Amino acid sequence: MSIRKPPLDTADAAVEIEALKADSFGRISLMRGPQGVFVRRDLGHVPLWLRLPAWWLARREARGLQRVIGMQDVPLLLNWDGRRLDRSYMAGAPMYLAPPHGDLAYFRQARRVLGQLHRCGLAHNDLAKEANWLVLDDGRPGIIDFQLAVRGNPRSRWMRLLAREDLRHLLKHKRTYCPQHITPVERRVLKRHSWVRDAWFATGKPVYRFVTRRLLKWEDNEGRGPQP
Repeated sequence: MSIRKPPLDTADAAVEIEALKADSFGRISLMRGPQGVFVRRDLGHVPLWLRLPAWWLARREARGLQRVIGMQDVPLLLNWDGRRLDRSYMAGAPMYLAPPHGDLAYFRQARRVLGQLHRCGLAHNDLAKEANWLVLDDGRPGIIDFQLAVRGNPRSRWMRLLAREDLRHLLKHKRTYCPQHITPVERRVLKRHSWVRDAWFATGKPVYRFVTRRLLKWEDNEGRGPQP
C-alpha cells in the first residue's frame, strides 16, 4: 500500500488538543497541526506483546480508508507511517450520546452512505457498535473505525454477504431509535441471520469476550465507550 506521507516537520508540529480514547491497541487523540484539526491513532503507547495485532488493525483501517477516499461521511486518510494513523476529524457525537430518536432522514441517509461504501468494495464489519456511528453536527450520519473492514470485489458472494450484515446492523439501530418506520422488508432482513453471524456467535464472540473482558479488562459494552 502506498500512502503519501507529510514531511516530518509537518507531522511532528502537531500538538494534542484532547485525548479521546486510550486502550490496549493505541491512543486516539484530537490533534492540531499546520493543516488544522485531525484525529491520530498512536501505537507508541501499545504494550510490546500487543504491538503486532495493533499494527495489523491500524494498517487494516488505513487500507480501508484508502479504498473510500473521496467519499463523504467517512474519515479521510491523511497519513499512515506504521506507527501513527492520522485521519480527518468529523465534528459530531457517537450515536449513543446523540441518539437519532424518530429521525427517519438520518437512517435513510445512513443507508445511502452504507451503499456507497459497499459499491467501493468495502464492508465495515463492525457496525453493531453504536460508537462507530456518528451523528454529525448537521444531523447527517458518519461512520468511523475501520479496523475490521474487509476489502473485496463488491459483486462477489462473500462481499455481498458482509454487506448484508452491515445493513442488518444498521437496521437494528433503526429498530431501536426509529421503530415506527421499520418496513416489512426490513423486518424480514432483521429476522434472517446469515451463517457468518451464527458462526461468530458460536465461536468468535466467546473468544472476543474472553480477550477483551478478561485479558484486556475492557468494560465498555463492546464499543459504546467514547470514540472520536
